[in-house]
Amino acid sequence: MILGVPVESYPGERRVALVPAVVAALTKAGLDVHVEAGAGERAGFPDAAYLEQGARIAQTRHYLFSKANIVALVHGPFAAPEAGHSQAETLRTGQVIVGLLNPLGDPQSARKLAEKGVTAFALELLPRISRAQPMDALTAMATVSGYKAVILAAAALPRLFPMMITAAGTITPARVFVVGAGVAGLQAIATARRLGAVVQAFDVRPVVKEQVESLGAKFVETGLETQGAEGAGGYARAMDEEFYKRQREVMARVVAESDVVITTAAVPGGKAPLLVTEEMVRGMRPGSVIVDLAAESGGNCELTHQGETVETHGITIMGPVNLPSTVHYHASQMYARNVTAFLQTLVQQGEVRLNLEDAILRESLLTHGGEVVNPRVRGLLGLSVANEAPR
Repeated sequence: MILGVPVESYPGERRVALVPAVVAALTKAGLDVHVEAGAGERAGFPDAAYLEQGARIAQTRHYLFSKANIVALVHGPFAAPEAGHSQAETLRTGQVIVGLLNPLGDPQSARKLAEKGVTAFALELLPRISRAQPMDALTAMATVSGYKAVILAAAALPRLFPMMITAAGTITPARVFVVGAGVAGLQAIATARRLGAVVQAFDVRPVVKEQVESLGAKFVETGLETQGAEGAGGYARAMDEEFYKRQREVMARVVAESDVVITTAAVPGGKAPLLVTEEMVRGMRPGSVIVDLAAESGGNCELTHQGETVETHGITIMGPVNLPSTVHYHASQMYARNVTAFLQTLVQQGEVRLNLEDAILRESLLTHGGEVVNPRVRGLLGLSVANEAPR
């Protein structure tokens, strides 16, 4: 059973799906690991490191895909439109692929995978159960994003984060406001606190208040009715526009008194809610910074430009995309452990065991037997929801 690890073709991507340190565990599971030449170079893992751990190096992408029974990816084969066609030619019926396939954001890619006859597992669809935590790539990558957002903000802010008592006088600490206390938001809070900032945070889910306060931040109370704000799996649920309008009114005061605003509010498969208006930006002190982690799904700030850093009304507004790739070494390590844990569930004694009684495999299965099988994605595609699980 050959497991292939290709060079990522997504523009600017520096991560690799598997690192040398996990090869031994995968070999023990009965997999023969083949890595495309140079796949780990941009992440800091040379071919020689894979060879030392018992992997083999495939000199061409075509050879790798022609031999691999399973392919581990960071991005799906159709994530980069300009490379999608050439990658589609390498896929073959019955091949298994595992990765972050963006099925909710781009359901049409799932249709294309089904047409190629591959069995695809999307790590975004993993159930939120304790047994799946070691495989939770979304949480791992959100951790990296939350950390890096604060580093970007600190570099752009013309102020110091910590309070300093110096011979030249006392410097007051920066004030940071984090909107959304999911994994990325909580890591942003923790990082900003480590740097010495005074941190406030808000989330529509009142249950996270204790988590925010445990990190030394103040939870902003809005007085809004938030029952039903938490959806399936603990993610924030999209609310109606009237709710967001009232929320923005409450948040305006906190935004105005903040030096840094980091927004992380996203709805899986949907457009990010607008939380920071142009009027709110105008009310901030010159030199303040906004880092919008929801830029890839439309942005939480009205003035965000996806993938760009702009200055408007004297405020620096960052709309970074694919932040985990900027911390490629550790992000690859974390992701590789997620993928390895998943493969150890999928592969038993050197064979793929599609045990659909296992919630992890059943819910993450995206395509199989030429069909899109995940009910949520089928719904997004306007397909009828199958009554029976695939066989």
